Amino acid sequence: MSRIAYVNGRYVPHHAAGVHVEDRGYQFADGVYEVFTIERGRLVDVPAHHNRLMRSLGELGIASPMAPGALDVILHEVVRRNRLQRGIVYLQVTRGVSPRNHVFPDDVEPSVVVTARRGGRPSSENQDNGVTVITVPDIRWGRCDIKSVSLLPNILAKQAAREANAYEAWQVDSDGMVTEGASSNAWIVDTDGNLVTRPLANAILGGITRLVLKQLAEEQGIRVIERPFSVAEAMAAREAFVTSATSFVTPVVQIDDRVIANGKPGSTTTRLITLYGNHVRNAQLTKT
Repeated sequence: MSRIAYVNGRYVPHHAAGVHVEDRGYQFADGVYEVFTIERGRLVDVPAHHNRLMRSLGELGIASPMAPGALDVILHEVVRRNRLQRGIVYLQVTRGVSPRNHVFPDDVEPSVVVTARRGGRPSSENQDNGVTVITVPDIRWGRCDIKSVSLLPNILAKQAAREANAYEAWQVDSDGMVTEGASSNAWIVDTDGNLVTRPLANAILGGITRLVLKQLAEEQGIRVIERPFSVAEAMAAREAFVTSATSFVTPVVQIDDRVIANGKPGSTTTRLITLYGNHVRNAQLTKT
């Protein structure tokens, strides 16, 4: 079956999907996006994604293209038309189409694109054995809290990780503190067994997986401390891991050339993998 995409009011074959050459997302990266996990043909954690989408749009002054309920209908229909049981749905909203000019155009309709694909899951090998991350300087702009489609620094970091045979790149600010991964949030488990992750602010994106995992951990009596941590502290940590829509909870067993603890996923991370996996499978999901 051909993959089906939604583009500005029309459901079209994926190979034929396209936007105008003067769409501001193409010209200026003037837009935002969301990535939804699909489990059993359903969208996971929809309200949290909607909240983040509305926040990102508001921070950039982009009008919401439609009410959340209408957007849900489109998302569900893309899932249905693609007969997708497990995978991801990608939603992108840009300011719209207008002659190229840096200032905001007047009276333009936002552009909306939705695509879907199978996959988007961490490999069992990575969750069983852990992964390596490298560290790179954080060269991104000052509003990383906005889920903008402007991701060139993230791409460069991700490519550096690939060339180093690593899974992810942890970005490091000018004070030597880890901000987040190129496409994930960064966590460590300190010597007291607490989870440590950088607090929400302009320097990081508030991941939905991060949000959910924090709630799940606290419900299990695991203390979560939101504060910056250094590369040196991470290397000396009891455990480390990353979270994202496609990584779920993935253990980190090596940072640069330093092996973490005994080089194997720790008990806390393994417990969190189970907790989050159960959430995806069993949480209240939105039907298609």
